Amino acid sequence: MTTLLAQITDLHIREPGQLAYGRLDTAPYLRAAVAALGRLRQRPQAVVLSGDLVDKGSAAEYRHLAQLLEPIETMGLPLYLMPGNHDECEQLRRSFPGHSRYIGDGEFLQYAVDIGAPGGLVLVALDTVEPRASHGRLCQRRLRWLEATLQNLAGRAVVVAMHHPPFETLIGHMDAIGLKEGAGELAEIVAAHGGVERVICGHLHRSIFTGFAGTVASTAPSPAHQVCLDLAPDAASAWTLEPPAFHLHAWSGAGRFITHVAAIGEFDGPHPFRG
Repeated sequence: MTTLLAQITDLHIREPGQLAYGRLDTAPYLRAAVAALGRLRQRPQAVVLSGDLVDKGSAAEYRHLAQLLEPIETMGLPLYLMPGNHDECEQLRRSFPGHSRYIGDGEFLQYAVDIGAPGGLVLVALDTVEPRASHGRLCQRRLRWLEATLQNLAGRAVVVAMHHPPFETLIGHMDAIGLKEGAGELAEIVAAHGGVERVICGHLHRSIFTGFAGTVASTAPSPAHQVCLDLAPDAASAWTLEPPAFHLHAWSGAGRFITHVAAIGEFDGPHPFRG
């Protein structure tokens, strides 16, 4: 049986009536993403939101986010929250008390949960947030937690989720606020486990894939705005309203892990290839 994990990232929700960057209402884009989840022909077993859930970390923003996410709960889909550099972890915990069973109250917001049938795929969420900073960091405490968690999951298929990607993307202004510490040790830990099927990330507002530590690491697009695709060393820090999307990860065992980019919106079709 195939296990499906939907990944939505970089929502940047503001309080009602406020615009991100002074010009973008991100709420309708999240509503459209949630509607697109509901239209999938095969329903995912879970949804992970991989950081930058809101834009400023305020209680009002998280209240708005909770309202926008209600249809996912209504669908009966398990929803897993992760922080990004725009989030405020303690406010996130206070705003979603019903998620305390996995968020916990430790120093870092990280956890491991089964996705789908017990004994199958495991989602391991790793906290890369450096408080009051745009860049990310993996300190020794977080790395040792991951190492111990993966050791306890020996023989299991694992997806490691984190906000800041552990690789350079060649988008210079984003790499400047990327993962500043711990990527090398993370690679050693992931390679040693052998069962990490994918390292999935946010932060970049684009769909990017690369080889990493014997597996594949990826970033997902945003349901709202995307970072401009400009690989010039001096490229401006800018965003664009390219078509929004999310990732749908499919695991069917025996090392088969496939990612699809799911476009958000309603489009003409489907039409048969032959009449």
